[in-house]
Amino acid sequence: MTDQTGKDRVHMNVAEARALGEAAMRGAGYSDDDARILTDHVLDAALCGYEYSGLPKLLNVVDYPDFRLPRRAIRVLRETGATALLDGGNNTGMVAAYRASEATIARARANGLAIVCLANTWMTGRSAYYCEMIARAGLVVIHTVAAPPAVAPFGGTRPALGTNPIAFGFPTDSDPLVIDMGTSAFMGTDLQFRARLGIPIPAGVALGADGQPTTDAAAARRGALLPFGGPEGGYKGFGLALAMDALGALTVAARPTNTASGYLFIAFKPDLFVPLDEYRREVSRRIEMIKATPRQAGIEEIRIPGERGYRTRARLVREGIEIDVKICDALRHLAEGNLDHGLS
Repeated sequence: MTDQTGKDRVHMNVAEARALGEAAMRGAGYSDDDARILTDHVLDAALCGYEYSGLPKLLNVVDYPDFRLPRRAIRVLRETGATALLDGGNNTGMVAAYRASEATIARARANGLAIVCLANTWMTGRSAYYCEMIARAGLVVIHTVAAPPAVAPFGGTRPALGTNPIAFGFPTDSDPLVIDMGTSAFMGTDLQFRARLGIPIPAGVALGADGQPTTDAAAARRGALLPFGGPEGGYKGFGLALAMDALGALTVAARPTNTASGYLFIAFKPDLFVPLDEYRREVSRRIEMIKATPRQAGIEEIRIPGERGYRTRARLVREGIEIDVKICDALRHLAEGNLDHGLS
């Protein structure tokens, strides 16, 4: 049973959060299996400490314009033993990219390496989720995303590129090393979360529709995010975003006309070069060496990318999570079959 922890917050354990998410997605018309995949993705984000990518993201799914368009089964358009181009069938990306990750694992195991491209899908969620999944299968993985325009090019005032993350996963002796970074100055999902609840964004990360800097999340959604790197170094984020866009162009045969989204998975067995156990040990040894580096004054720990998320997950699995009461109520509306969930 969920309990109110404050005026605007609701606490729930993992089982309750999972049940609420799956019920909301079934109420939105998804099958039991797809509801499970969707909820597992966003619940994992919440457990890793990313509330904006947690249960609130299920509301983003039903609010996305393509949600109301027809869906069909994911299918292979072109393939070799090690490669595949997948048509996502207008399924939400958290389902389509999960299936693409399964295909990547199967092809890499059979062929030593795999390159899988995916298009005609939307909202794939956290790239780290897929990289962890693939790395836990004993594979090295690189995952890139070309997302719909939301970010202005360096020096521009209108969206031309997506938030376009790039992520990596590496097997180790314990949890995989996962590095996931966007190329925008602010996360698109966090922007939508803040706009939904009326929370401002930091200065210097977005422009309004008038091309002027803004801290209003709703105004930024009508304008553009900026590439990471700030006023002096934004060309670095812009350059990486452009590279992700060029990789996404590999999916042009599978994506609808006049769209720019495309997803790429590259994975391979370390034992093409070195036995897997030896590779795990070497990456783990390198991490230990890096963490043992002398620290600057005031720094308690050198933290490896993904380490905070693993620790937070272990704690919140025990303690449960909190969500905004407005989000909770909106998900309950969805679970009752009301697509107009009442929280715009």
